[in-house]
Amino acid sequence: MLSRYKITAISFLLLLFGAVSSQAQEINPADTGWVLTSTALVLFMTLPGLALFYGGLVRSKNVLSVLMQCFAIACLISILWMAVGYGLAFGDGGGLQAFIGLDRFLMRGVELESVRPATTIPETVFFMFQMTFAIITPALVVGAFAERMKFSAVLLFAGLWLILVYAPICHWVWGGGWLQQLNLLDFAGGTVVHVNAGVAAIVAAIVMGNRKGFPETAMAPHNMTLTVAGAAMLWVGWFGFNAGSALTAGYSAGMAMTVTHISAAAGSLSWMMIEWVKHGKPSVLGIVTGMVAGLGTITPASGFVQPSGALVIGLTAGIVCYYATQHIKRKLKIDDSLDVFPVHGVGGILGTLLTAIFAAKSMGGLGLSDGIGKQLLVQLTGVVATMIWCGALTYLILLAVRAFVGLRVSGEEETQGLDLSLHDERGYNL
Repeated sequence: MLSRYKITAISFLLLLFGAVSSQAQEINPADTGWVLTSTALVLFMTLPGLALFYGGLVRSKNVLSVLMQCFAIACLISILWMAVGYGLAFGDGGGLQAFIGLDRFLMRGVELESVRPATTIPETVFFMFQMTFAIITPALVVGAFAERMKFSAVLLFAGLWLILVYAPICHWVWGGGWLQQLNLLDFAGGTVVHVNAGVAAIVAAIVMGNRKGFPETAMAPHNMTLTVAGAAMLWVGWFGFNAGSALTAGYSAGMAMTVTHISAAAGSLSWMMIEWVKHGKPSVLGIVTGMVAGLGTITPASGFVQPSGALVIGLTAGIVCYYATQHIKRKLKIDDSLDVFPVHGVGGILGTLLTAIFAAKSMGGLGLSDGIGKQLLVQLTGVVATMIWCGALTYLILLAVRAFVGLRVSGEEETQGLDLSLHDERGYNL
């Protein structure tokens, strides 16, 4: 029999363990407040940031169609994320855990006082934060087929793409799936968001075909003021995107915000300088596109690198994404209308691979002790897996949408503009 002293000691240890376990499941108000703020910032990236950025880049007869698509996608994905998306991405998949989640549908099991495991924030806050990522990713793809896709096709494509493409890849990388088990470093969405959106965009552009008159007819942005306003909102919102992904209000969030800003500034300047040298004048479109390239490229590395690494990443992003844009449109003549693949796709690939280098402590990083070569192989595996899954499923989704509702508006509707032909409204009545 156990002595009274042994029983007392065991009881004390059990109470201590219970107190520690309970404390681990308590929320931290500072962390919760920061992630709530970050959630609003990331939603602000889509509405109004991305909507205005894209809206200014299209021709005046299509501005409302782009705003409508971004707004409607935000609404649709919110409902689908609650119904099935969150469960597929972050649920427990049981025997299929390496590939997909299979619970939390309709937020079953998410209560008022539920705390997201391994965090100090309520699960409802985590749900909302991740929902804003799920919203902006298909909204980014809009830029590939702008000015020519049916509105019904946009909605059907976005819904299917969330369930069949975004949610599985999100689970692989962040929800306990096989890429997370391989220790893929993707702090805020290099693969999940940017490679994913970029590959979907290039596939959609190819399947949809070019706009009427491309590339012979000039299709300049109709309102750069809107585009610059949207770009500024994206820059501010990206602090929530990257620093919010720390899920705490501590050192990691501070460094992520710092490197995000450095990379954005460096990307803007390098893109601007290339244009200045090549064409004799720096363009406003160039400097804001370079900013987006710098932001997208730092995203996977933002929690693992120091400012010096971010500077190199940003400068490289501006150069590489600039030449990718020229190659896609001028040489391959693929009408990725608003350059989603060369900016987000190429930037996401570049940033994911560079993370293996600049995250290493030998390079001043925060994420690795050594083994750059081994980590680079893991990063490459994540990029290739994302490209294959996204490319194949996006293609099949587009074929299914074409069969059900059709993909493209008629030639007459495209000439008239989608604002009038699809929504019976004008962006401007001057």
